[in-house]
Amino acid sequence: MIASLAMYDRPETAPALDALWQAIRTELAAASIDAPETLTRGGDLWSIWSDSELLLAQTCGLPYRTRLYEQVTLVTTLDHGVADCPPGHYNSVFIAHRNRAGHSLREIAGGSFAYNEALSQSGWAAPMLHLRDLSLLPGSLFQSGSHSASARAVAEGTADFAALDAVSWALMQAHDDWAKDLVEVARTPPTPGLPLITASSRDPAPLRAAVAQAVANLDDDHRRTLHLKGVSEIPPGAYLAVPTPLGPVLTEQSIRQQAAG
Repeated sequence: MIASLAMYDRPETAPALDALWQAIRTELAAASIDAPETLTRGGDLWSIWSDSELLLAQTCGLPYRTRLYEQVTLVTTLDHGVADCPPGHYNSVFIAHRNRAGHSLREIAGGSFAYNEALSQSGWAAPMLHLRDLSLLPGSLFQSGSHSASARAVAEGTADFAALDAVSWALMQAHDDWAKDLVEVARTPPTPGLPLITASSRDPAPLRAAVAQAVANLDDDHRRTLHLKGVSEIPPGAYLAVPTPLGPVLTEQSIRQQAAG
């Protein structure tokens, strides 16, 4: 049996995530449902998400709608209280180096864009759709491997701009000294936040109730650490309705065509 809350797991949040998991375990035990003693850390996320023994894990909206939807069951969505977003929703934050403070997204969009991976809603899909809606394209693409690596690439001058999950950005501002070299340029429209999923063979109802009660019972300090406000019941259709942009290969072809005139 597997449980994973890896998406916002970092040294500063690990104790709060462990406390949240223990609170969920307590609620599940009251419902006579066995659960792992500890969260799974490390390992391949795709293997965790698609494992038939999965009890609970947090994934990203893009993998859920494009690959996992028919393999897993949606449980619930944590609400992180992201500004100007409906409950359970979030957005992507475009960031640039502080020496570009005051510049608009249109002014920086022609530079190199760092993205974590092509199957990231906040790092790839949302920013690419937002740029497309503004009739903009990056000047070039740089795959970093993680939100943190994208942000550091901008801070260190390897890339001109990037887009980060709003919660990850808030955690970087709170805990990473190098984040002071970055400024927020713009935000994308909101989309449903990171869904909690379980194996398709499991009944999500007791898991949903356990998560909601655990979040409500969580210590205020842990809630603040996780920027956690509550839970939100977002239907699968809301995730499936989010559009998916072209991938990096086709986007790079568009960039080359634009450069060629």
